[in-house]
Amino acid sequence: MDEKSALGSQLESFREARRDIEASVLPLATSVDGRRFSFQASLHGLELQAGGYAVLDDGGTRRLGQVLSVELDHQLAGELTLPPPAGGGPVARTELQVRYARGEGIIVDGSSAPFHDALIHPAAGSDVLEWQQRETGPYAQLRLGELALAPGVPCVADAAGFNRHTFLCGQSGSGKTYSLGVILERLLTETDLRMVIFDPNSDFTRLGEVRPGADPALAGRYRQAARGVTVYSAGAHGERRLRLHVADVEPATQAAALRLSPIADREEYAALAAMLAGQDPPTIEVLTGNDLPEAVRLSLRIKNLGVDRYSVWAPGESGSVLDAVHDPSVRCVVIDLGSLPSREEQSLVAATVLGDLWRRRQERDPVLIVIDEAHNVCPAEPPDPLAAVATGHAIRIAAEGRKFGLYLLLSTQRPQKIPENVLSQADNLVLMRLNSLADAAFAEAVFSFVPPSLIERSAIFRQGEALIAGKISPRQPALLRFGARLSEEGGADVPATWAARR
Repeated sequence: MDEKSALGSQLESFREARRDIEASVLPLATSVDGRRFSFQASLHGLELQAGGYAVLDDGGTRRLGQVLSVELDHQLAGELTLPPPAGGGPVARTELQVRYARGEGIIVDGSSAPFHDALIHPAAGSDVLEWQQRETGPYAQLRLGELALAPGVPCVADAAGFNRHTFLCGQSGSGKTYSLGVILERLLTETDLRMVIFDPNSDFTRLGEVRPGADPALAGRYRQAARGVTVYSAGAHGERRLRLHVADVEPATQAAALRLSPIADREEYAALAAMLAGQDPPTIEVLTGNDLPEAVRLSLRIKNLGVDRYSVWAPGESGSVLDAVHDPSVRCVVIDLGSLPSREEQSLVAATVLGDLWRRRQERDPVLIVIDEAHNVCPAEPPDPLAAVATGHAIRIAAEGRKFGLYLLLSTQRPQKIPENVLSQADNLVLMRLNSLADAAFAEAVFSFVPPSLIERSAIFRQGEALIAGKISPRQPALLRFGARLSEEGGADVPATWAARR
């Protein structure tokens, strides 16, 4: 036998010896406080995963736990003497490092007494389902999909948890917009919470339409709820046209649209303030038709910036999108920002609606303010004064809105592009695939109530998989696969036919 074959034979003997020892590692768990536990387990046939569920059996006392972390460890088991090759040769001696899994978890159901050396094994779906049903609270339960690590067990969110701010994050292609649609559909069906949806990509313009092939058991209920969905788009006609009147826009927002500084542009700013303070509701015609010198300069500014040509103005039309926002008979208002021709008009509408919601906060009418692609609507670094106004309103609502019934649901691809003092107010997290290490680290820092090991799993999520945590998931953080949509999707990706094989 040549030297290479002899080495291979010795290596195989080493592997077999280590495998036998590693397979004998007992799956045991210990808890010193009856609330958290640590465990060890063999790597061979290991089925315990971070975010999954386990049964801990302590001599007949069964507990249900959730695994929060699993990692590889090893320890020295002694020195191993390998037999010489069949053809003769030296006897090999080597340290035997035994590898095993160790991890941490939390007790979610069962006795709270400390324990030692309890056998641990993956929980059956029936164990998780029984606990879930026993823990159901008095509020509506929103079935969002299934638990990713307990197949067949539904993942339910507590509807009452949406009275806290919620942050949904996932990179492009993670299924973020689709999953946000699932959440909105379940809220429409199972609760009476009113919604205002800022829709920069026109993804939710068909939220009121039931898709063919939807689950018949759910489609009927959703069809009834969807009657309360009203979509405002720039291209619509009549009452559903996305429009504003100058009188709807706060003076500070108007000044931002005109890029006016009360110091550097004091004459024009004063002229604008005087016109807005007049007895008659101001119009574009009034703002551009005054002969006073400072008013003429203001008129030139309006025309040079193209503000007088914005498509959202509604001369000769009654009403505006604000009427629907505050109409208690309108269950859900979708503001189709994507239908507007310019970013400036999108910012104007967003700033005006957010400002009006805040101005009328004392009415204490609960409303969920949904901002999709929030990095475009209220960015951390606003590109212009108008976007800064919208961001300022979002910050104010995040800080103080809850006590007035104003709840945020923000969705974005990049958490670092959202003001941190908005994210820090979010008590709920829905996290989808996030490959960026910087974004994951940022999310870990902001959402410190979520175990970092679960946030780290977002890098390996498949499309439609997510982590849900916070008040909407009161039974501890959960990993889920989102279920099917009931409504049609409004937006569409550009087809990749150009990449077809020639």
